[in-house]
Amino acid sequence: MIVSVYKTIRGGFTLKMKKWLMTILSLVLVLGIFAGCSNKDASNDKNDDPDAWKKWEGTITMWDGPRWADKKDNKYHWIEDKIAEFQEEYPGVKIDLVKTPWAEMNDKLSVAIAGRAWPDIAPVDISGGSVNINHIKQGVVAPFDPYLTEDEKADFYDNAVEAYTYDSKLYGIPNSISVHAMLLNLDIFEEKGVEPPKDGKWTYDEFVEKMEALTGDKVDGFSTYILPGYYEAWPFLLMDGGYPLSEDLSEYTFDSEEAISGLQKLVDLKFKYEVTPESMGGQDVGGTWKAWAANDQRTVAVEPWATWAIASAQGEEFKTNFMVAQYPTGKTGEPVTIGGVGGWVMFNSEDETKKRVAAEFVKHISSTDEQVTMAKNYGIFPARKSAAEQEPFADNPQMAKAQELSKHAVMVPRHPSWARIDEAIQKQLQLALNGEKTPKEALKSAGETVEAILNE
Repeated sequence: MIVSVYKTIRGGFTLKMKKWLMTILSLVLVLGIFAGCSNKDASNDKNDDPDAWKKWEGTITMWDGPRWADKKDNKYHWIEDKIAEFQEEYPGVKIDLVKTPWAEMNDKLSVAIAGRAWPDIAPVDISGGSVNINHIKQGVVAPFDPYLTEDEKADFYDNAVEAYTYDSKLYGIPNSISVHAMLLNLDIFEEKGVEPPKDGKWTYDEFVEKMEALTGDKVDGFSTYILPGYYEAWPFLLMDGGYPLSEDLSEYTFDSEEAISGLQKLVDLKFKYEVTPESMGGQDVGGTWKAWAANDQRTVAVEPWATWAIASAQGEEFKTNFMVAQYPTGKTGEPVTIGGVGGWVMFNSEDETKKRVAAEFVKHISSTDEQVTMAKNYGIFPARKSAAEQEPFADNPQMAKAQELSKHAVMVPRHPSWARIDEAIQKQLQLALNGEKTPKEALKSAGETVEAILNE
């Protein structure tokens, strides 16, 4: 009887205990799930915090080339100061500067990319024209669109943005623009009784008329040179609407009627109007420059040069009384010049927060104020409209005039094999200017080589 009662009590107790334990376990499981969700949400909130990057700690590797020197002849002082400012504002960030000569920049970057040891930030050499498409196709350059608002992007000139855009994405930040312009020796104009073009503007016919009036008595009206990688003469080829490659870079288009007409205008200066020296169209860069700028020569009245020449002509060695003018306009009726766009690119990283920090530093050194500083000290033109509006060359009329041309600047095509394409075209331009081929023959011959490159 007692055993029977005990079994009944134990059985009832055990059943109730099991139900109670199951209830407790269920509650614990539910609470665990909610706790997990809560932790996950908290983590997301942390990742979505727009200011989380400000607390990031680590090292950003940056390459840069030499710029203008300070009193101690340090050509990296500007970027060193910007790094110090950024590190002071974000103490967890260390920016490691790798000083790299411009002539070695592209080769060293290619080696670094091949070894998958690229920097976080690197400059785009203004003489290179634009961002390297090969690097974009290799997937090592990061798009910059996520780090700019539409208003920020709208502050850049359209041609500068275009130079950094590929497949509808922006890769990097444009920082500066270079152009080519006509430099006119005003002393020769005065000696010859020739009025310079009003406001530096002229049509091709007006240009020819003035060059003829300037030529004579051991003086030539105009000269330039032809050499791979140099584009002083190219705006003549573009003035009637010509361009080397199609918009998608797949076809050679410098054999168009517009391009042939433009080259004919340049060739005519030498052989039809006879307003150039016999050497015009050769490869002697130094000799061409001295014929315009050297005090003991000055046998050429007008030459086109990149904007570095403006500062040189303002210096003591080649100090010249000169003005800046546009290239003459052709059939398009619009001035055109060849330009380059310097700036910065950011390389890919698996650490998204690190990329955000790198992007913020690039914006820091590409601000309106910094572009004004660089314009005044480095002799380039701002890529930001807001910087140009501050008139960094208000006290330098020659540079101010050249700056006006920046909005008309056309960049050379960004084809990955552009160096080889350029060499093929320039070789034929030399033959045309030597009188060995007609403009049509030269540009057609260039096309045969270029098409082979494009079809590789």
